[in-house]
Amino acid sequence: MTETITNDQLKQRVLADAREVFDSEIAALEKMKDYLNGDFFEVFSMVVSCTGKIVYSGMGKSGHIARKIAATMASLGKAAVFMHPAEALHGDLGTLERNDLVILISNSGESEEIIRLLPSIKLIGCQTVGITNNPESTLAKGVNQTIVFPDIEEACQLKLAPTSTTTVTLVLGDALSVSVSKYLQFNQQNFAVYHPAGSLGKKLIYTVKDLMHSDEADARVTSGSTMKDTIIEMSGKALGIVNVVEGTQLMGVFTDGDLRKYLARSLDVYGDRIDDYMTENPVVVKDTDLAVDALTLMNQRGISALPVMRDGVLAGTIRINDITLAGIVG
Repeated sequence: MTETITNDQLKQRVLADAREVFDSEIAALEKMKDYLNGDFFEVFSMVVSCTGKIVYSGMGKSGHIARKIAATMASLGKAAVFMHPAEALHGDLGTLERNDLVILISNSGESEEIIRLLPSIKLIGCQTVGITNNPESTLAKGVNQTIVFPDIEEACQLKLAPTSTTTVTLVLGDALSVSVSKYLQFNQQNFAVYHPAGSLGKKLIYTVKDLMHSDEADARVTSGSTMKDTIIEMSGKALGIVNVVEGTQLMGVFTDGDLRKYLARSLDVYGDRIDDYMTENPVVVKDTDLAVDALTLMNQRGISALPVMRDGVLAGTIRINDITLAGIVG
């Protein structure tokens, strides 16, 4: 007879099952952490001394984990790639070079596609590492160095589907990547170079020069210009600011806020000159400054646009919107 349960009872049962999975996988991670030994250090030493790339390979779920571990190591400063074992058997072994280090992942240590790679990898001359649960496996006996898991119970109700073992493998790969990265003194600037589209990368790479308006896109009038000409230039370039120059020398600035203020005081747009209304000695930035620093300065001063200087002469204009639209936040 089918059991009848309420929706609340079902919710509690599902949450309990989910928490049990968390508990199982946390226990597996704790067990692996305590199990770490000199083998991990040996693999660490092989990775940092490798003059080629680190090549990860695994089949099935282990392959998904291997691909992610390779991506993590690459993003933290050590060249790493994933090689699909089946594709490798059909030509992709050509990507290997003698100075590469190949890390093969197989929980059983007997995955056919992985085992079939070993003779060819040896002929190429690469050093090899096996990550497995079976120290007596073909993989463990066929590589230069192993990391062996302790016995780990899978978290699924059948104790069969790769769950706890894949989690342990992933964290083990993260531990190796982070340890190598710290040893190689990989820093924020390095990280930014490898992640130029990320928020940190943009903060540490983009300069004012990359985002400023220059040449014909910049809003400029010469000293002595009428307010009419100034307003036309301001509205045409739509930067919210006009730079007042003599040649390439910056004399002052006039903003749309200034325009609203002075129009309320009966500004004569035909007869008055910009020199009487501009702000002299304005706040400026250099074109080599980081865009995030210019953003911070504008936020602190309550300014929406700034003149940009290069070698003491006017180079352009940078707006707060230009920086935030590039994905840079203070």
